[in-house]
Amino acid sequence: MDAVTYPDAGVKEFISAYLIPLKLSPESQEAKDFNLKWTPTLITLDSEGRETHRTVGFLGPDELIPSLQVGIGKTFFEGGGFDDAVAWFDRVIEEYPKSDYAAEAVFYKGVALYKGTKNPGSLRIAYDKLVAEFPSSEWAKRAHPYRLIAA
Repeated sequence: MDAVTYPDAGVKEFISAYLIPLKLSPESQEAKDFNLKWTPTLITLDSEGRETHRTVGFLGPDELIPSLQVGIGKTFFEGGGFDDAVAWFDRVIEEYPKSDYAAEAVFYKGVALYKGTKNPGSLRIAYDKLVAEFPSSEWAKRAHPYRLIAA
């Protein structure tokens, strides 16, 4: 990723605008504390240092940014900031609709909307979108029970 992804202008701009990057040596104690087994491993942490999202393996620029956006959304979600989480998941869905992370964003958007409003219809809407646009994704499978909810 040092040769392809991180030098990308869009990646640099996104990271400098929204994240505090930290690169660890795989042999460091911190890497052991985070249970890093393979490189690259990217971990999104909340302000308390709790992990909210992890990816393992190479990501090109077109997948790194949506992965990081999902990580930021999940950080807000874990902290109870459901409106902010939805906004970050929407960014993935709108800006990177063909990304591998778009299905995850759809799933978590539905869950965040439900958690924020207590309206179970948002879960059904997420399921319907997943089945229509990402039918073979793990996220469509995870949302399968939501098909029983009236939209």
